[in-house]
Amino acid sequence: MLRTVCGKCVAESEPFHVPDATSPFRHTFFASIAYNGVVTEHEATTKGTILIVDDHERIVDVLRQYALHDGYDVVTAADGRQALDLFSRTNPDLILLDVAMPEIDGFEVCRRIRETSDVPIIMVTARGEDFERIMGLDIGADDYIVKPFSPGEVMARVRALLRRIARQTEATAVRLGTLEIKSEAHEAEVDGIRLRLTKREFELLQLFAARPNHVFSRDDLLNLIWGYDYFGDNRTVDSHIKRLRAKLGTAGLIDWQIETVWGVGYKFSQAESEER
Repeated sequence: MLRTVCGKCVAESEPFHVPDATSPFRHTFFASIAYNGVVTEHEATTKGTILIVDDHERIVDVLRQYALHDGYDVVTAADGRQALDLFSRTNPDLILLDVAMPEIDGFEVCRRIRETSDVPIIMVTARGEDFERIMGLDIGADDYIVKPFSPGEVMARVRALLRRIARQTEATAVRLGTLEIKSEAHEAEVDGIRLRLTKREFELLQLFAARPNHVFSRDDLLNLIWGYDYFGDNRTVDSHIKRLRAKLGTAGLIDWQIETVWGVGYKFSQAESEER
């Protein structure tokens, strides 16, 4: 059977070479399969699926080749509307999301996805202003990359993010008073009522609950939750803590609280009763 790969027809089992002599993919690997925007490596198993969203075909092609080389299946979209459609149909394990796109921009795509999913999202943009990075991270992105970028670095960030999430899901359920955190299900409950948390809010709560009374500085939280390569404003930590506190309070959590340790950071501590 013939398949279309990089504009050429190749046999399904036929290995091929990327023609660029300087490409890191000079060695042979099995042909990809392209169908309705979905590109998968012709192998029995993969590491998961990455949705690449960008309206620049050359960027998509480069990232796709690197992702395939790393052992991932790849889904590609050229605009925000197509990205949302493919996201709902393919359930990817991670999304590389361009900001400036036709139809629906990357910020709005991220917002809509975060309404229903905690899938890891790395945003990609040609502009590197701090306010854009902060906005992207605050609406739920897990990382932010500015063009021009090294495709190798992009894939390194993909691997680091997926490793961090894998480690977090290995933890068992934690119960502190009326609060219960179910790591594998990515759920948190107060008195049996499920909290509606964003991915970052859940990760913060999970970290606090795993080490009650431990004081985390803002830098600690940025490194542990956002990653060591995050260079944005550490005020994003404060905004996430503020929203998490509000949701815990609305849910009626009164026996544990996120306490500010002035000049140091935050800790998750048992609330003092009014009788004390």
